[in-house]
Amino acid sequence: MAKDQGLDLVEISPNADPPVCKITDYSKFKYEQKKKQKEIKSKAHKSVLKEIRFGPNTDDHDFNFKLNHAIKFLKEGAKVKAYVHFVGRTIVFKDRGEILLLKFAQSLEEHAKVEQLPKLEGKRMFLMLSPKVQKKN
Repeated sequence: MAKDQGLDLVEISPNADPPVCKITDYSKFKYEQKKKQKEIKSKAHKSVLKEIRFGPNTDDHDFNFKLNHAIKFLKEGAKVKAYVHFVGRTIVFKDRGEILLLKFAQSLEEHAKVEQLPKLEGKRMFLMLSPKVQKKN
């Protein structure tokens, strides 16, 4: 039947019992499949990661300034990676860095949930935050 019409016999669902086939132009079929894949890909949520850097001796004003940036990033739907970078001898103040990150997480409690608690890796102590899902009414 497909040859009579000058078209191709395309297997749509090979796993079905019996397999499903369709008489159509194969190049058109491939084009439509590619188009569907592209549409699915464009609708997929892309997660963005924003970083905020602190020092172990970060002052209140700087802390609040960076806190406001983090709130803005979270409202946009981005994940936030806050870290304290210890330079030189400041590595002695690991406890200050951890307190700073915990204070940061507590301040963002209503906007974000903690994905990973403060963890020291080399000269940096990380804290991962992801935006809270807002319920749509």
